[in-house]
Amino acid sequence: MPPAVNSPSGDGFTSMDHAGTLSQAERAYLTLRDLILSLRLPPGSPIREEILTGELGIGRTPFREAVKRLQAESLIAIYPRRGSFVTEVNITDHALIADVRRRLEGHAARRAAERATTAERTELEELRELVESLPGAQAPIMDVDTRVHRTVYRCTHNGYLEATLGQYYNLAVRIWCLFFDRLPDVTDHVVEHGELLKAVIEADTERADRIAVAHVDHFEHAIRQVL
Repeated sequence: MPPAVNSPSGDGFTSMDHAGTLSQAERAYLTLRDLILSLRLPPGSPIREEILTGELGIGRTPFREAVKRLQAESLIAIYPRRGSFVTEVNITDHALIADVRRRLEGHAARRAAERATTAERTELEELRELVESLPGAQAPIMDVDTRVHRTVYRCTHNGYLEATLGQYYNLAVRIWCLFFDRLPDVTDHVVEHGELLKAVIEADTERADRIAVAHVDHFEHAIRQVL
C-alpha cells in the first residue's frame, strides 16, 4: 500500500460511498481516487499499475478503467511512452475552481432544499447533529465535510449536477489536504455546514443558496491567506 501521510481524514473518503456494495470497476475508481485526494499518491507521482493492482487487490481491466476516468476528472495525466502520473496541483487554478463551485454549490443547495425526500431530510438531520458535535469530538474532519457535500449533491436528484460538482469538489479537497496543517479553524469551517443543512432540511432555498456560496468564499479566502 502507498505510504500514509498526515491526512485530515480518519477512515478515508471511500467509506462515505458505501464501497462494500460496489462493482470492481467502481471500487477501483474510488480506491485510486481516494489515494490521490488524501495525498497518499502525491502530486506528480507515477501510477504504477503492477504494484498498485497487486497491493490493492484490483484487476488490471477495472484499474485501467479507473485511470481513464480519473484522467477525465483532471486527477491523472497520461503521457504516451512515459506512463500515467498524478496531476500536479497548480495553486493558481484554485480561484478558477472556486469560481465554478461558487455558482454550482449554491444551485445544488437550492435544488436539494426543493427536492430532498422525507427520508433524505431525516438523513440530513442526522448529519447536522454530527456536524454540530464536531467542536467537542475528535471526529475525522475531512470525512464529515466530504459526506456533507456529497449528500447535498445527491439530494438534488440531478445526476449531471451531482457528477459535475463531485469532480470540482475533488479538486478542491486535494488543495485542502495539501494545506491542511497550515489552515486555521478547520473545524469551524466544517461546522458552518450545520446552518446549510438546517436550511436544506427546512426547504429554505434562498438561505441554502446563500450559505453554500459563502462557504466556498470562506474556503477560498482561507487558502489565499496561507499562500
